[in-house]
Amino acid sequence: MRASPGINVQLLVVVFAQFAGTSLWFAGNAILPELQPLLKMTGLTSWITSAVQIGFITGTLLYALLAIPDRFRSTYVFLVSVTLAAFVNLSWLFLPIKAETILVSRFMTGFFLAGVYPVGMKIAADRFKSILGKAMGFLVGALVLGTAFPHLIRGLDASLPYRTLMLSVSLLAVSGGILLTWVVPTTSGQARGRFFRFQVLTSLVKPSGFRPAMLGYFGHMWELYTLWAFLPTLIVYYKQEHSDVALMGSLWAFGSIAAGALGCVVGGYFALRVGSAQVARLLLLISGLCIILTPLFIAAPPFLFGLFLLVWGTSVAGDSPQFSTLVANYASTENRGSVLTLVTCFGFLLTVISIQLMAWLIDQVGMSGWLFYMLLPGPVLGLLAMRRMSQCD
Repeated sequence: MRASPGINVQLLVVVFAQFAGTSLWFAGNAILPELQPLLKMTGLTSWITSAVQIGFITGTLLYALLAIPDRFRSTYVFLVSVTLAAFVNLSWLFLPIKAETILVSRFMTGFFLAGVYPVGMKIAADRFKSILGKAMGFLVGALVLGTAFPHLIRGLDASLPYRTLMLSVSLLAVSGGILLTWVVPTTSGQARGRFFRFQVLTSLVKPSGFRPAMLGYFGHMWELYTLWAFLPTLIVYYKQEHSDVALMGSLWAFGSIAAGALGCVVGGYFALRVGSAQVARLLLLISGLCIILTPLFIAAPPFLFGLFLLVWGTSVAGDSPQFSTLVANYASTENRGSVLTLVTCFGFLLTVISIQLMAWLIDQVGMSGWLFYMLLPGPVLGLLAMRRMSQCD
């Protein structure tokens, strides 16, 4: 029998597989400059992003209701899901280039990513229990880097043909799934019966350590993706307010979002010392303060504004792995995969609502730093929930 690699090697492989798989999520954004002239469609950016988000929400709901992450071996679920996601990510290349085919491809890519991101967290929860906060930090950090990657490509003006880029990303994703299945051992599915037990839904609302962790995660998600979505818009607004300032907006956006990966990793190490709840509360508080200070820093010099974006980017993503750790720790072992998937589903549903609300406000009143106060209820309600959690511990 083949000996299992060490725990550090396994963690490295899970992190790589997570990055490789979730890079499919943002592949559509990286090729938008080449697609726009071919499609001549306005608002393509928001539609491509929303198609993946809605597909992911649909997929996570179905995966959870069918208990797929708990009924089958996690690494097999990851491999099959990432392979299907890679296939549909490429499917539109073999069809006439139309907005409809691209959006369906993006939707289905998001759908099958439901077996990648949450299942990767389940694998980490099963394999790295003693260092789960740190492991989650690396996992979510990989996702954050994948989010920032399209901005880096645009900022560096990469000229890869879009077909080559899409093929490369798909092959990378499948290779990550194969490597994960080969290196990381996993236990058999634990769920009994054919379907997700709906009684587990009661754990989302009954008083326990799980509920405040989940509510804190929801508050964090209300802020996170909306900031990421409108960060380039905020930077453009800053440039308009400071017409004498020359800066590369795409690289600023990349640096601000990528800083979240550092927050995830460093927060993971601190969680080993002070606990995930303490780290999550602190970073959620910092990101909430950044929302309040946004109008002030829009009037600040470029150096201070850039530093502000780095702090906000670090804190807004850095608490995510610790909320995932808390949810995983409080969820029952038998249904952990389904619960993680379901909570992720609801969290991403909130991001769609938050993004659409921000887009509507900008359309109604125009861009302003004060509009980001719309994100403030997320950190505030999340902190209130975490305060109640400290009483449960």
